[in-house]
Amino acid sequence: MKAMLLEEKGKWEQMKTGELKTPSPQKGEILVKVHAVGLNPVDYKTAANGNPGWSYPHVLGLDVAGTIEELGEGVTEWAKGDRVVYHGDMTKGGGFAEFAVTTAHTVSRIPDEISFKDAAALPTAGYTAYEALFRKLPLHTFKTILIQGGAGGVGGFAIQLAKNAGLEVFTTASSSNHDYVKSLGADHVIDYGSEDVKERVLELTNGRGVDAVLDTVSRQTSTEALDYIAYRGQLAHIAGAPDTSSLKPFTKVISFHEIALGAIHKADFESQKDLAAMGDEMLQLLKDGKIDSLLSETISLEEIPDALVRLSERHVKGKIVAVIAE
Repeated sequence: MKAMLLEEKGKWEQMKTGELKTPSPQKGEILVKVHAVGLNPVDYKTAANGNPGWSYPHVLGLDVAGTIEELGEGVTEWAKGDRVVYHGDMTKGGGFAEFAVTTAHTVSRIPDEISFKDAAALPTAGYTAYEALFRKLPLHTFKTILIQGGAGGVGGFAIQLAKNAGLEVFTTASSSNHDYVKSLGADHVIDYGSEDVKERVLELTNGRGVDAVLDTVSRQTSTEALDYIAYRGQLAHIAGAPDTSSLKPFTKVISFHEIALGAIHKADFESQKDLAAMGDEMLQLLKDGKIDSLLSETISLEEIPDALVRLSERHVKGKIVAVIAE
């Protein structure tokens, strides 16, 4: 099979296509013919340092949409030809290839109304946002939320999901992305380049602060959020835990939530099945027109390295998906 090959760690910008033996599904697994695969910052970030479990050449790519080509031993709930999407295990071979293997219990069925391209845009960013808002934060108790980095993949899905849940949505974005995040449902947009986020949040909330923050940016912005989260508020973070050393105990009683979607692949079987459940729920929202896939660009397999460079330079809005098979 043709695949985009990472020859050694750190060499992701120099990846080229080559031939690999098509993998075979083991017990409880399925072989998927890849139709589309989503690109994410985690691709180049993990490639930069490698993984002890990898052998080279390695294939990256976590967000795979395609059709089932072959069933492994014991798989009875799926059939050859079924349309599926999944979030892959980053310690194993990925979907920047014509075929990929995954566990049968973590995939979701793609409705006929949804294209492979739109489905492939969902998993890493969409499921991360979904897990933060509906698995970790008690969203039904909130009225307001601030999403740091609303123009990014996780931020874009989080804005839509939070707005669907009836929240007043605050977000940060560069001035060039204000119209974009407003189109996703943001009620208040703060220009992090020219405005003081803390001052603007407190001004807009009459000094109370927001009930929750989803930080997708950095440990620094997570730490800064402690100053504008309301009493008994909550912080979910995906890019570094806040430094709480300056937070006086027994004052704001803030709760913290670490979001690390990739860790679920090392959890127990029942926990792993939640990947399929989140996928099912996200696909239904997409089918019903309640969220957008954020798909902004489609590319070929050969164009993946250049697109990852653009991702690393933060020059991308929305989601990039590589089409492997029409």
